[in-house]
Amino acid sequence: MNQGMPDLNQTVLELNQKIDALTRQVDYLIEQAQISERARRERSDLLENMMPIAKDAMKIASDQFEEIQDYLKVEDLLRFFKKVARHRPQLEMMFDQIDAVTDLVNIMDPIMKEGTEKVVSVLTDLEQKGYFTFGRSGMRIVDNIVTSFSEEDVNRLGDNVVLILNTVKDMTQPEIMTFVRNTLKVAEKEVEKPVNTSYGALLSQMRDPVVRRGLALTLRVLRVVGAQAEPK
Repeated sequence: MNQGMPDLNQTVLELNQKIDALTRQVDYLIEQAQISERARRERSDLLENMMPIAKDAMKIASDQFEEIQDYLKVEDLLRFFKKVARHRPQLEMMFDQIDAVTDLVNIMDPIMKEGTEKVVSVLTDLEQKGYFTFGRSGMRIVDNIVTSFSEEDVNRLGDNVVLILNTVKDMTQPEIMTFVRNTLKVAEKEVEKPVNTSYGALLSQMRDPVVRRGLALTLRVLRVVGAQAEPK
């Protein structure tokens, strides 16, 4: 009798363990069924939401295809796709070149921006200094010169341009310019003074060595002028 009790208890324990295992398996199956049901509902909701979009897309595609169906046939599409497949290496090369150009543009973009900013800065500085205003005035001067000279005048100017430039070069030597400047400064002051034109005053000035030297130089220049104007 005592030996039968442990066997019964052991049997009950094993039975309880199997029931627990079966319960866990049932819970797992229920959980998987619930997950499957939620996934099915989500798919159903997605399809339900996508159906109007798909219908609209199909309608748009159908409308667009109706516009070109008289000009495009299935054979044309097949021939186009065959040509694309045949020229795939050239297309890949073209796309690689486009990528290279894009990379070059990305590299050059900061440099171009910096260069543009530098050019704008230089132009702004020139504008503030008055270069553009001077240029506009210079163009007006050139326009006046062009409209004031005839074709014959321009031809004569071209024939004598070397002589004119040499004359200007000689006149702009430092010695000549200094002489002219000093003469004008002194003359400006002397003109403002009262002038005595009596013979006594003139004779008194003739006794001044500086006056005599200036008179001699003036007579020498007049002699050269007279020699140039001597009648032939």
